[in-house]
This record gives sequence, C-alpha cells and structure tokens, in this order.
Amino acid sequence: QVHLVESGGGSVQAGGSLRLSCVVSGNTFKGACMGWVRQVPGKERESVAAIDSDDDTTYADSVKGRFTVSKENAKNTLYLQMNNLKTEGTAMYYCALDPASYGISSGGNCYNGFHDWGQGTQVTVYS
Repeated sequence: QVHLVESGGGSVQAGGSLRLSCVVSGNTFKGACMGWVRQVPGKERESVAAIDSDDDTTYADSVKGRFTVSKENAKNTLYLQMNNLKTEGTAMYYCALDPASYGISSGGNCYNGFHDWGQGTQVTVYS
C-alpha cells in the first residue's frame, strides 16, 4: 500500500516562496508519475504540476515560470518549489501519484490521472 505524506505548507506574503515536500512509502516511487493538485473549498481540484519516471514535467498555465516540480529517488521524495506566490495560490495542496505511469499530459497532469493521494498541506498566501 502506498502512503504519501506532505509537508512544507504555511502562510506567506504574496511574492514569497514555499517548498512543499512529499515522502512516499512503498516501492512505486521510481516508476510512477507524480504530481501536485490543489483545491479551494467549494471549487474543483486543479492539477498544478506533474513529473514522470523520465523526469519530464508539466505545469498548469497559471503556475508556469513560478513553480518547479522535482523528485529525489534516493529519498522517495517529491518536491514543489513555489516562487512569486499569489493570493489565488491559497489552497490545500495534495501530493498524488499514478503507480502504473503512462507519462505526463498537459496542464500538470499524469496521463492516466492520479490514483493515490496524501492528506494535504495548507498553503495560505496573504496580501
């Protein structure tokens, strides 16, 4: 069973930076497509960024040039570096993966969607 644990959320002033981390248990990390999804209460989930087993990456248009997704296989850890944060970035951020990776697709998604999820970490951006 895959277990994902996010950390690194918090409150930051607009224009600031945060780095989210997600530690993944189990043996699926290296071959998986992994990503970050955010959600505001009352709104649909929004895919933010994803990275596949070949380290190819994809981003939502709203975060391109400001967010960077990366992973460290030796630590089974996924990261999301968020720079120049905007108030509309306030959301719960979830780490997610597809263990049977078919690669990435546009807009920050894994081609086959996300199948395993963490509990989320809250990011609040204030003006």
